[in-house]
Amino acid sequence: MAISKENREFISGLVDYYVSTAQSYRDMAGAYGGAADSAEDTAFGIIAGIIYANFMQACRGQRTAPDLEDINEFNGIMRDRAPEIRRAIAGPGGGAGRAGGGAGPGAAGG
Repeated sequence: MAISKENREFISGLVDYYVSTAQSYRDMAGAYGGAADSAEDTAFGIIAGIIYANFMQACRGQRTAPDLEDINEFNGIMRDRAPEIRRAIAGPGGGAGRAGGGAGPGAAGG
């Protein structure tokens, strides 16, 4: 089983959305005041976790359970898009990411 086209597009839309809002997650991570070694790494972890949770929720909504192949494909998508997310977290001068917005949280079909 592979990730459906609908879910790949959903994941891509989530990444687009979180790239566009990455600075707020960096600010939130920075507000932990030294609880984490790096606000950038913490923000990346928060964003990756949210995207993963939304992917799992979309699968549940479609009454499917992702198998190892699906999880590996998800990880590949995130690995491919990680530099874009990190540039967005880094802020101005770190890269603009993809244009065009994308889907916000909860936009999954299901």
